[in-house]
Amino acid sequence: MNIDFEKMGGLVPAIIQDAKTLKVLMLGFMNEEAYKKTMETGKVTFYSRTRKTLWTKGETSGNFLNLVSVAIDCDNDTLLIKANPTGPVCHTGADTCWNEANENPIMFLVELQRFIEKRHEEMPEGSYTTSLFKDGCHRMAQKVGEEALEAVIEAVADNNERLVYEASDMLYHLIVLLTSKGLTIEDLARELAERHDPTWHKH
Repeated sequence: MNIDFEKMGGLVPAIIQDAKTLKVLMLGFMNEEAYKKTMETGKVTFYSRTRKTLWTKGETSGNFLNLVSVAIDCDNDTLLIKANPTGPVCHTGADTCWNEANENPIMFLVELQRFIEKRHEEMPEGSYTTSLFKDGCHRMAQKVGEEALEAVIEAVADNNERLVYEASDMLYHLIVLLTSKGLTIEDLARELAERHDPTWHKH
């Protein structure tokens, strides 16, 4: 990776993003030494412009930023670092330096999709997901239908807690079915995004 440290006098901004929620957590600065230490240790390390020294996030609080990936922008002078935080990131105790809650539950669906894909690839024994793949398309489709019906029953009964439970079962089995067909939940998102366009017309 060719990082231009010279443009800003030896420093580059480093935007820190939660690898799972995709929330922007903080902005820090790195010099070449901080970057190398980050890559070597797997703990995000910055250069303090006030103290004129390196500091690893979490070295005093224990709230480390565990490195996942590093990307550089088109001008080679800004880093996007994805990390898994072990606690609040801001020194105030907030999740982020913008006082935002570091949560985005919808992103778990992507994580679940990847998990199910891995099950499909590895087919470990003793896994319920594996058993569904082995049972074949008809069984998976049947389970989607069963769970959808149960969700409808709970909706009509005005039982929101059970509706969420049964709808979650339905969605899980739907993702399994999609995966067996080489499709993903992202394919559904793209379809819905197209339909959201005012120019879209039903096929």
